[in-house]
Amino acid sequence: MFKRARIAAKSAARRSTFARRVLAALLTASLLPAAASSVEARDPLLAYGARIVGDDARTRIVIDFDREPRFSVHYIANPERIVVDLPATAFGFPAKDLAARGLFKDIRYGKMDEESARIVLTTAGPVKLALAKVQADETGNGHRLVLDAEMIDKKAFAELVKTQSWSDRSEAAQTTSAIPAPQKAAPGDFIIAVDAGHGGIDTGAIGVDTKTEEKQVTLAFAKALTDRLNKEPGIKAFLTREDDEFLSLSQRVLIARQNHAGLFISLHADTLKQKDIRGATVYTISDKASDKLAADLAERENLSDQIAGKEAVAEPPEVADILLDLTRRETQAFSISLAESVLNSFKDQVSTINNPHRHAGFRVLQAPDVPSILLEIGFLSNAEDEKLLLDEAWRGRIAGLLTDAVKRYRAAVMANGG
Repeated sequence: MFKRARIAAKSAARRSTFARRVLAALLTASLLPAAASSVEARDPLLAYGARIVGDDARTRIVIDFDREPRFSVHYIANPERIVVDLPATAFGFPAKDLAARGLFKDIRYGKMDEESARIVLTTAGPVKLALAKVQADETGNGHRLVLDAEMIDKKAFAELVKTQSWSDRSEAAQTTSAIPAPQKAAPGDFIIAVDAGHGGIDTGAIGVDTKTEEKQVTLAFAKALTDRLNKEPGIKAFLTREDDEFLSLSQRVLIARQNHAGLFISLHADTLKQKDIRGATVYTISDKASDKLAADLAERENLSDQIAGKEAVAEPPEVADILLDLTRRETQAFSISLAESVLNSFKDQVSTINNPHRHAGFRVLQAPDVPSILLEIGFLSNAEDEKLLLDEAWRGRIAGLLTDAVKRYRAAVMANGG
């Protein structure tokens, strides 16, 4: 069954030189030079080829690397997933070469932090890797990782999950000393956490025309907004992530709280099945969604940790309280006030959807003491929105309007003794 994989290996080796050139060009042309130079400095592995063969009983994945990769494998339940952790890796093969098939219904891969990358294989049912090994390529062009997956029963999978021992490096690395902070914040400064949605292995939505990833759009907007806010006296803004790095939803909240942020603004640019819908939307937290669109969006956004291969962790009691009965009514009221200020800035300036202030149970908005909004700047599923989202001048205009909204909000809070 795996004869095609062996044949493909030879052609993949011939493509390695080309893939290296492509990767070098991409890094050189990157819109994020700081991140690119960081990757080059750490000399990541290059995954230059990939293929997948098999059926719903047994499936093989082969990934070609320029040199021998160290890796580890873990299993996660609810839903069943196989996580393959790697050192820093640049993935230089076309996404279609590792499209899900056979035992796998979804395959994600990408950066977790500066030192690690991850492959997350979401399975169609209980599955184990009967073989997981690295072997030298017979042509002398690097090494390849071979993963052979086969069906098992639920009891056997549960035993795999139960008996394994592993720690999530990306989560453990999040310490107080590593948390980004606003620069030169003085006593009395109004501190704002600007959160670029998605990142790393979690690409987010994909543009309908240009295939631009949402994580790139949100980071570009977050940087523009932070720069614009920091031009205002008495305001200090900072980014929750500064490059293409994965942050869990709880890490984003932690970063805002530990920096004593007075506001948290999370930026997104999602997709919808209805491609004719376009415009901005502002969301605040609620235990009950305002409508189906808000509920569906919150459900997708709350899957970010799952996409990155995080273990399901029960919410702490205080978080459950927030999502169920919103005991911190004052914080919720401030969040609503900020949402209204943003929409007032956008009026007659920026297209918005019908009923542009909506609410749902977004986990990234769960900080009990930080007024928070999630702003859908536009939809990458709409060609007109996508064009604007990639326009630097329009990005600057939105940053200016959001800054005006923040200034009005701050003035109102201070006038009320806040």
